[in-house]
Amino acid sequence: MDRIAVLTSGGDSPGMNAAIRAVARTCFFNDKECVGVMRGYEGLIDGDYIPLTRSAVGGIIHRGGTILKTARSERFTTPEGCQEALRRMREAGIEGLVVIGGDGSFHGAKALHDMGMPVIGVPGTIDNDVAGTDETIGFDTAVNTALEAIIRLRDTASSHDRLFIVEVMGRNAGFLALEIAVASGAEYVAVPELPLSIGNLCQRLRLSQEKKKSHTLIILAEGVMPANEMKAKLQDTGGYDARVTVLGYIQRGGSPTSFDVVLASRMGAYAAESLLIGKSGFMVGNVNHRMVLSPLERSWSEHKTLSPELLGLVDKLN
Repeated sequence: MDRIAVLTSGGDSPGMNAAIRAVARTCFFNDKECVGVMRGYEGLIDGDYIPLTRSAVGGIIHRGGTILKTARSERFTTPEGCQEALRRMREAGIEGLVVIGGDGSFHGAKALHDMGMPVIGVPGTIDNDVAGTDETIGFDTAVNTALEAIIRLRDTASSHDRLFIVEVMGRNAGFLALEIAVASGAEYVAVPELPLSIGNLCQRLRLSQEKKKSHTLIILAEGVMPANEMKAKLQDTGGYDARVTVLGYIQRGGSPTSFDVVLASRMGAYAAESLLIGKSGFMVGNVNHRMVLSPLERSWSEHKTLSPELLGLVDKLN
């Protein structure tokens, strides 16, 4: 194998550039060529490649987003789109592919693997919802970005005796919300995996008032309900007047933390090395601080669960 390609797909996450750099530099170390695919699977179908030279990946290790851009591709979900992508890759002399993204991106990687193209996946998503790895690239940065904003909110909440609802990302998974809740010392966390009772939440808020707490913080994953809807329900059920902050896409931007840079570098290098020794159809994971490979389909067939310990801590510590 002399020429490897790398693409980023799905939502961007801080640390993707560090992973791209690690793939490219591992290729250089082994006297192999590396090319970048622009705009994910769309670029794969269009043959939109750029050479990843030493200078091209120089200085990107701490940049947020992805220099290769990312896009969702309806065309690639069709057999014709997959065949065209494969034809373009073979035309360009590409013999292996690293896909950086979430479980949706890994469906595409599996399709290419099944068609005979060697592929390794690298989990990059702030949601941390990919089974087969303890952490995904970008998760730590997103937590710290949200935490920085919440620390500022706490100052205002405490000064004005306020109830704040902070809506964070997490359409189908509550890993981000839960980690932020523990790190920020929030009084309550609402996640998609657990049923939410507004009545029980109002009881918790009454207890906070009885304990003379100067402020109360609720962390809400966007997949549970919009923050303004929760605000209205708390007003109707318990007469509580909450202030709402929606962090939104700010959580996906910015320079990656050192943790994410190191994780992305390890995963990118391991993915390239795995391809070079003939591995395919796997994703890289960080399990108990070790790099491991697991089948791509594990990322969507196995449900990753929230930590009962962290869920308990939100209650115990508040």
